Amino acid sequence: MSLKQSYKIYINEVQLLLISSTDQHLFTAAEDTLVVAYMGKVKMLINYIDMCEKKPKFHHLVIHYNDYNELKKDFLSLFEINEAGGGLIQNDFGEFLFIFRRGFWDLPKGKIEAGETKKQAAVREVIEETGLKKVDLIRKLCVTKHTFRNRLGKRIIKKSHWYLMHSQKQELKPQTSEDIEKAVWMKMDEFRAECHPVYGNIIDVLDALEKEYQPS
Repeated sequence: MSLKQSYKIYINEVQLLLISSTDQHLFTAAEDTLVVAYMGKVKMLINYIDMCEKKPKFHHLVIHYNDYNELKKDFLSLFEINEAGGGLIQNDFGEFLFIFRRGFWDLPKGKIEAGETKKQAAVREVIEETGLKKVDLIRKLCVTKHTFRNRLGKRIIKKSHWYLMHSQKQELKPQTSEDIEKAVWMKMDEFRAECHPVYGNIIDVLDALEKEYQPS
């Protein structure tokens, strides 16, 4: 699907998409998809964010407005943005490294610290969360966004910068202090078939890699 302008973010695993009203025709309301027009009132956005946070019946929410830039500005005004770096790590056997944390399958990532570049943070977090001794960063894959609330209840957007990485296959040591229960090497098709649930933004990272190998 080709959109002129769009902003995708996950709120409590609901995929929210902000678009221009000129692309509204590309979406149809359904049992798991809600399509609504923005009326220029920020309170309306707050109401829909609240709805997403309370596990609604729908899994996709599309909000459109004739002025896409204004819609995006109003939406972002409701959040603080934290940036993070993470990695999809492959070994010489064609296996990828996945972690299991807080009831979901995930990839290692973490907050970018002061003085770090995105790449430095991504490599550091991968090493800390998995116990890998050496990681080689290959290239950037994509950026994903999801929301959470901090300890003070403030809404935060975590903007994660994802990189494809390589490491030798070795024993993994999940960082239990970060609630990581498992760290495993697995073939991509096996992971997709057998490992659930998976965060939506992690599926986006895997899709970004596989898209690179699809014929144009």
